[in-house]
Amino acid sequence: MPEPQLDRVEERVLACLVEKAITTPDYYPLTLNSLTAACRQKSNRNPVVDIDEQTVESALERLQAMGLTRVVTGADQRVAKYRQVFGEVYGLQPPEVAVLCELMLRGPQTLGELRGRASRMHPFEDIGQVEQTIQHLVARSDSLVIQLERQPGRKESRFAHRLAGEPAAPMVAATPTATATASSAAAPRVVPAVEQVERLEKLETRVEEQQTHIEDLQKQLESFRQQFE
Repeated sequence: MPEPQLDRVEERVLACLVEKAITTPDYYPLTLNSLTAACRQKSNRNPVVDIDEQTVESALERLQAMGLTRVVTGADQRVAKYRQVFGEVYGLQPPEVAVLCELMLRGPQTLGELRGRASRMHPFEDIGQVEQTIQHLVARSDSLVIQLERQPGRKESRFAHRLAGEPAAPMVAATPTATATASSAAAPRVVPAVEQVERLEKLETRVEEQQTHIEDLQKQLESFRQQFE
């Protein structure tokens, strides 16, 4: 299937439908209100966006025209609900769906970041499984994932999806002048930038994992309460 060239709203709407289908199946398909809340969610999102129902509904109509979403209706339903058929349309396996969903929700990421974050949607045993999944997506005839150039101060390359076209090239920091280099050589040693970045990424991943765990517990509690209402 040709790349759909999603805009940023369509990307977020589709990714949220994919995410909720996997992580909260009891509450899926989603109503327009629930989907809008998912798009505006603060955890597991980068960037966090403020989006209204009308904008989400318009994006759903465009996604439906692309064949990526469906409207679910029935005599027992008071409001329309929406579901996605992303994996079926592209012939994706569960780990591939999880990786692409995470890339749509948070943008370019390293293999380590993807393993920590996408594991809530698919149980990756190790980083090797993530790498294998990425390689499959890159090698497809429609090449749904691309490897980005390594950023200054980072040891690992990042990967981005191509469902919204080619990702913008990251800004590259200017090369230090000889004077600046000489001055820094005389300065006291500090923790290298790459180590600081890695530590920050690990902390962010741990916080995000805890947030996801808390959300899961809240949903389980709400489901338990509903049994007695």
